[in-house]
Amino acid sequence: MAHDRTAVQAILDKALAEGRTSLSAPEAKQVADAYGIPTPGEALATSAEEAAKLSAGIGYPVVLKIVSPDILHKTDAGGVVVGVESDEAARSAYDEIIANAKAYKSDADITGVQVQQMLVNGPDVQEVIVGAVTDPAFGKIVAFGLGGVLVEVLKDVTFRLAPTSPEDARSMVDGIGAAAVLDGVRGAAPVDKDALAAVISGLSDLVTDFPELSEVDLNPVLAGPDGATAVDVRIIIDPEGAEEPERFSQEEILASMNRIMKPKAIAVIGASNEEGKIGNSVMKNLINGGYQGTIFPINPKSDTVLDLPAYKAITDVPDDVDVAVFAVPAKFVAGALEQCGEKGVAGAILIPSGFAETGEQELQDEVVAVARKHGVRILGPNIYGYYYTPENLCATFCTPYDVKGSVALSSQSGGIGMAILGFSRSSKMGVSSIVGVGNKADIDEDDLLTFFESDDNTQLIAMHLEDLKDGRSFAEVASRVSKKKPVVVLKAGRTDMGARAASSHTGALAGNDKVYDDILKQSGVIRAPGLNHMLEFARGVPKLPTPKGENVLIITGAGGSGVLLSDAVVDNGMTLMDMPDDLAAAFDEYIPPFGASGNPVDITGGEPPSTYRNTIALGLEDDRIHSLILGYWHTIVTPPMVFAKLVTEVVEEYRAKGIEKPVVASLSGDVEVEEASAYLYEHGIVAYPYTTELPVDVLGAKYRWARNAGPLGG
Repeated sequence: MAHDRTAVQAILDKALAEGRTSLSAPEAKQVADAYGIPTPGEALATSAEEAAKLSAGIGYPVVLKIVSPDILHKTDAGGVVVGVESDEAARSAYDEIIANAKAYKSDADITGVQVQQMLVNGPDVQEVIVGAVTDPAFGKIVAFGLGGVLVEVLKDVTFRLAPTSPEDARSMVDGIGAAAVLDGVRGAAPVDKDALAAVISGLSDLVTDFPELSEVDLNPVLAGPDGATAVDVRIIIDPEGAEEPERFSQEEILASMNRIMKPKAIAVIGASNEEGKIGNSVMKNLINGGYQGTIFPINPKSDTVLDLPAYKAITDVPDDVDVAVFAVPAKFVAGALEQCGEKGVAGAILIPSGFAETGEQELQDEVVAVARKHGVRILGPNIYGYYYTPENLCATFCTPYDVKGSVALSSQSGGIGMAILGFSRSSKMGVSSIVGVGNKADIDEDDLLTFFESDDNTQLIAMHLEDLKDGRSFAEVASRVSKKKPVVVLKAGRTDMGARAASSHTGALAGNDKVYDDILKQSGVIRAPGLNHMLEFARGVPKLPTPKGENVLIITGAGGSGVLLSDAVVDNGMTLMDMPDDLAAAFDEYIPPFGASGNPVDITGGEPPSTYRNTIALGLEDDRIHSLILGYWHTIVTPPMVFAKLVTEVVEEYRAKGIEKPVVASLSGDVEVEEASAYLYEHGIVAYPYTTELPVDVLGAKYRWARNAGPLGG
């Protein structure tokens, strides 16, 4: 239905002109009506007698509620009386509410008392909340969950970016933990989910059209078989809520990032001959790393640095410069950056600390202002630098790195960045890039995603982040990129620090990590629960072929492993295949009578290599099976390396036939299983010793990407 934007604008203009930060209940109802959000019949009474007259006209029973811009939480103030059944009761309720309001806040501006139709909350009706809030990272988000007055206790809520599509709105209704309650329990009729989705969509449209609505609560919404009605509507306004962060176009980002990641010439500001100086380490890494572009040391006190001609200022350099790496104290950065701008430098890599992270926000703002004036993009400050292996570029003061691969990684923390580097070298993962983003004064994860999306050298992007400067932009870019390449995110700070001080239930709920969780999922991002998982996802997901369906089969030599592997499959949202009778019979041909041909297929521990080979071959051959999980138990009958080599041989045999399925393995046994796991990994089979969870987690990550990107089943 069409929305009446003019009516809402008039209400907001009046409230803002009066300096108010909230709408009255009657105003909130008018706003809801304008956007097709059903509310009960109601009217405003300014006397006890008028309350009785209006109540009789609406029809008993009714609810009476205080209307005051100074009292947002009506129940706390004793400002609500429910179940009013007569004219006398209406008069009494009016007087009681006014008295309570004055006792609660003696100087409260009282508009009157709202008389509202009382909806019957029967066995077929469920109380839910629909809300919207302005999130610091993501901007306007909408929320849906169960609860009414218990919403902050239950916290069974889901979030999406506004505006939501009709499909997203319906997915919110189906996506809460207690969604089955809405389908009807204990004989109750199912609620009208389409009506609930319509309320969500209407609210989403409202806050999108009017971003100055900072918080909106529809709580409770009574949902039943015949529709959904918002019993209470609370709206908070903030004229600054409409402010948009500065953004660059995709073309502008690529123009700068291509010069930064593939520079023809680099200047090192603060280059030094002195061992132990950051400027010395950066120079050594650039030279020894094999970078083939031109390096210009900038040092006003030296004629040469590491045998290269040095310049007193970057403006003295006779050639063009793409990137300037800063290795000078923070107080000198702004002045040197001014010269970089005059020189036409594309990117400034600010290694120095001493900016916003130490409370020097003004100094950081000054540097950003200089960069904006000249069109220079800033990476950092407070970073270890960056690596781009296709260009043999090692612009950092940390250890050099030259193991090339297709994974791009970034971190907000220097320590995490070095953990990434160490893991990459140790596991022989190979990377296309490792980038530190630090304070993210300018370049952030959105810019990196945009570059890596178009980078043929990168096939997966993994990012450690503590916050998002512009979460909405990140979500929009990640939604696009994740359709082409897996995007893995480790979001630090997952723990719920408690509901922040907020004037609405939705605002309090939005203070937890669930916002990040839902919106990252909505964007197609694979979220890693910890650093090791992020790194293992980055390493393992590209190894696995894309599954062509949901049926997962477990083949194991140990029943205990089979149970744990089954649990891990369910935990990762994957489907254990129901074993068809004919396939069970085919497995029975290869396993002993005391084995089991269900799912898991338990071949038992004492079987020779041929049993492993035959059952795995059958799993690869049958089109109904889409992924294989192998559980190995160390025995002398089939030693670990024998198992590893036979698995590799049979998988490669079927790959040669054009049959490629994800195969992961869990190896239990003595230390020999470590070598066997490494051998399997080198041959494209994701395998780990001593764990049943990790190989299945990596397979689950691959499935999450495949479902989002679309190839699954296609």
